Formats: sequence, C-alpha cells, structure tokens
Amino acid sequence: MTPRVVFPNKLLPYLLVAPQLAITLIFFYWPASQALQQSLQREDPFGLKSQFVGLANFRKVLADPNYINALQVTVIFSVATAFVAMAVALLLAVQADKVVRGKGFYRTLMIWPYAVAPAIAGMLWLFLFSPSIGTFAVLMRNLGIAWDPLLNGNQAMALVVAAASWKQISYNFLFFVAGLQAIPKSLIEAAAIDGARETKRFWTIVFPLLAPTTFFLLVINTTYAFFDTFGIIHAVTGGGPGKATETLVYKVYNDGFVNLVLGDSAAQSVILMVIVIALTAVQFRYVERKVHYG
Repeated sequence: MTPRVVFPNKLLPYLLVAPQLAITLIFFYWPASQALQQSLQREDPFGLKSQFVGLANFRKVLADPNYINALQVTVIFSVATAFVAMAVALLLAVQADKVVRGKGFYRTLMIWPYAVAPAIAGMLWLFLFSPSIGTFAVLMRNLGIAWDPLLNGNQAMALVVAAASWKQISYNFLFFVAGLQAIPKSLIEAAAIDGARETKRFWTIVFPLLAPTTFFLLVINTTYAFFDTFGIIHAVTGGGPGKATETLVYKVYNDGFVNLVLGDSAAQSVILMVIVIALTAVQFRYVERKVHYG
C-alpha cells in the first residue's frame, strides 16, 4: 500500500497562494463590485452625489444607437483580429517547424513583437500608414490607391485589425510551435509513405492534433480582442472616424473618462463583462466538444 503524503506545514500553502489571492481580490473582484454598484446609480461628474436608479442605466445604454454600433464594431473587430492573428501564427509556426538550421534564431525573431506594448504597437502602425508621412501610405498612393484611414472607416478598421493581429501573432506562434513539437513525427512520416501530400497531411493529421491548442488560443484571442486592444485603438484611430472603430471597451472609456457619464459607463462595463463570460462559457460548452485531446 502506497503511504499517504502529508504536507507538514498547514499554514505555508495558504501563505504561498495569498499574494495571488490578494491580487485577484484587489484588481478584479473589488473593481467589478464597484462597477456593479455604480451601474445601479446616477452620479454627478465629480462623484460627489449619487442616486439609486436601479436598471435605468442599462435600459438607457441598450436603447442607445451608438452602443449598438459599438457592439457591431466589436463583433467585426474581434472576429477579424482573432482569425488573422491565429491563421498567420499557424502558418508561420508550420513554416518555422520546417527550418533545419537556425531554427531557434527564427523562433526568437518571431517572439519579439509580443514584448511591444499595445500603445507602442499602435503608434508603429500609425507611423507606417499615416496618410501624410507613412512609408506604406506613400507607396500605396504612388500605386494609385486612395489611402486615408483618418477619413475612411473601412480603412481605419483594417488598420487597427492589422495592428492588433500583429501584436498577438507572437503569442499564438509560441503555442502553435509547442503544439507542433508535441505531434509524433512518425505519424506524419507514415502518411507521407502512404502517398498523402503535404496539404492533406496537415488537414488530416497535424491540424486535428492541434485542436486543444487552437481552442485555448481561440478563448485567449477573443478576450484579447475585447479588452487588451484598447491601447492600439486609442493610439491609432481614437475610435474614429465617425465611431467606425469604437469598440465596447473604448466606448466605456469615452463615456466614463471623457464625457464623465459614470453610471452609463459602469453599466457598459458590466454588460461587457457578462458578454465575455457568456462567450467563454459557450466556447467551453459547445466548441470544446469537438476538441480531441490525444
């Protein structure tokens, strides 16, 4: 009979998890509770007086055409960003996995962009595609392409999607490379011996075995597109032109910190939190069913 392992110190485990619990309580649960409380109140811009109004803020927000527009923009932006970031990262990971010499060097180069802060990433893309001085903007203008994301909403959306995707590609690349390394090479070699072409080997063997990694990255990229792209949008377009790139998280900032409509902003943050939690739950409930953990 295997002897039972008993941890000798009963207090030490609680001390080890205490810092993480404190961070979670201070930076997540406490702000979330404050937002929930503010969403049920009407406050003056300075926060000196408040009046309990129940669900009035939520009804006002959901009836606002600008909020519906922000919701539509968020859906388009999130789907496009997650798809582009994951697709490009998977392509680069597959190509990097084929490299024989200097494999570590190429992988290191691919990881570097993740260290760039979102606001800096946004400024880099803004300088490259600025209508007046941007290198690529001048190149497109010489090719006869009318490029002006400051006036064209579709071009502004394409620019922020490209910037946000570029920022996240390195993160996805890391996990896809790790997933590719975990796939037994004998399976791929056996398929090659049987006459399966490279494309067929990828879709029938490699990609199904990457399903757990792909599902994990789908959840992470969705959350990233909803929350962590604020700095990129703020630096590149500021939600414009004409609210064409104003996502839900950016509208929370505009209404709360710029326009000082605290109650509406708090209600929007609560709705956004519920949307992300519900979307993640749906992904785990339905998408994970199709994931095969080998």
